[in-house]
Amino acid sequence: MSVEIPVKDVAGAPAGTVTLDPAVFEIQPNLPVLHQVVTAQLAAARSGTQSTKTRAEVAGGGRKPFKQKGTGRARQGSERAPQFTGGGVALGPKPRSYRQKTPRKMIQLALRSALSDRAADGKVVVVSGWPWEEPSTKAAAGALDALELSGRVLLVVSRDDEVAYKSFRNLPDAQVLLAGELNAYDVLRNDWVVFTAETLPGSSTATETSEPLSPEIEEAAE
Repeated sequence: MSVEIPVKDVAGAPAGTVTLDPAVFEIQPNLPVLHQVVTAQLAAARSGTQSTKTRAEVAGGGRKPFKQKGTGRARQGSERAPQFTGGGVALGPKPRSYRQKTPRKMIQLALRSALSDRAADGKVVVVSGWPWEEPSTKAAAGALDALELSGRVLLVVSRDDEVAYKSFRNLPDAQVLLAGELNAYDVLRNDWVVFTAETLPGSSTATETSEPLSPEIEEAAE
């Protein structure tokens, strides 16, 4: 059963209705898939550049520190051993990649699950468009107040909405994404998701970049 929600303008006035695609906004959220995909996305964001030197990489210690016998001390072969100050690190971290392989269908299901969760709570908003001709953070803040959006807000814009992107990006509680960058993690970390008719997934007017899957999302979660 499809659900219709009102479309509003930037002043909060009604501007029609839109039908949410049940395949995107009305599925039962799959929590295990959501967890795996979000974990993979956060893991892919890790730099993995931490590094320590092994005993083979530290300088010095080329000769035996003291003779083998007669000192009463444990025998030692090099001052580069981990037990010496300035020696190498045993089993320390080395540069690595934390990326995880995530199937395309799981990424798509996770995004649909996140959007369905927000839609079930009535946290999906569709606006008719952003009519500003010049970037204005004040106008963007006023639009959020007129739409009665509190908490963190995720705004999904098209590539043609450069003015809206620049208007919202300086607001501390607003996050702006291009439609092709939409992903489960950013949906879950925000209280509201705001689309335009052009970027609403599953709508007849949505552009190609507003599909649930995108190369950027797939690459980030691998």
